[in-house]
Amino acid sequence: MTEMVATRQAYGDALLELGEKNKDIVVLDADLSKSTTTAKFGKKYPERFFNMGVAEANMMNTAAGLATCGKIPFVSSFSIFATGRAWEQIRNTICYSGLNVKIVATHSGVSVGPDGASHQCIEDISLMRTIPTMAVVEPCDAVETRKTILAAVDYKGPLYIRLGRAAVPIITKKEDPYTIGRANILRTGEDVAIIACGALVVHSLAAADMLSEEGIKATVVNMHTVKPIDREILENAAKQSKAVVTAEQHVLDGGLGSAVASILARTYPVPIEMVGIDNRFGQSGEPDILFKEYHLLPEDIVLAAKRAIERKKK
Repeated sequence: MTEMVATRQAYGDALLELGEKNKDIVVLDADLSKSTTTAKFGKKYPERFFNMGVAEANMMNTAAGLATCGKIPFVSSFSIFATGRAWEQIRNTICYSGLNVKIVATHSGVSVGPDGASHQCIEDISLMRTIPTMAVVEPCDAVETRKTILAAVDYKGPLYIRLGRAAVPIITKKEDPYTIGRANILRTGEDVAIIACGALVVHSLAAADMLSEEGIKATVVNMHTVKPIDREILENAAKQSKAVVTAEQHVLDGGLGSAVASILARTYPVPIEMVGIDNRFGQSGEPDILFKEYHLLPEDIVLAAKRAIERKKK
């Protein structure tokens, strides 16, 4: 049976690991440290942990100040609060100066579940990737989350890391290579390329299995870094398959699909189908029901792949 672990749990464990190795790491949270799992760090290193209360804008400004003193701040809250309430402070205080602040936001996407639309942030990738100097990463499982957090310490500049609430299957291995900005090819096939991030990567692998049963061979790319996107792997995948599907747990406007379309429209135009949330808010419900409601299941990716393949024949 596949092991299931929430990416936010891996975040708290990775912070503990880093705290021992690097004394410059400090952690800030907006009164949600139990849910974001930064409480683990706070318990072991209380002198380097700051509960900023429900004051996200102040938290971002404080993190910026700490970064100017040589500290490496990891700043956490739910995605909707980290990116929505504090967007101006992230843009003007952190990113405009290119400060070395890591924003690690949890509870992203509709998989938050019964908390409903107010807490299901499905616009955060768009909000962050439009800001100059900000990099955006969404790991697909707990193993990759640990690698992302460890790599974040060596990454210089503003970085947004998107994590989820619910447990997700472990699909990557400790020995798999990982570099921020460099995508991972999980499967190769010449008929269609599926470009996915976060929780939709495992659904894309399942979709590739379903397509294979019908004789359709799909490439699956884990595009964990949405910005800067890996143009080389993306363009090569488009050239080989000449049909692309994107898959994400995010609104279509401004997310991974938009990033892929923006690149390929200028360099190697091919039919692109997008699996994501189309101009709707989330709603209360169990994650598996919401994934079905918003057409984020493997069978939805299969249908999108067939549409893309059909379009390239015309």
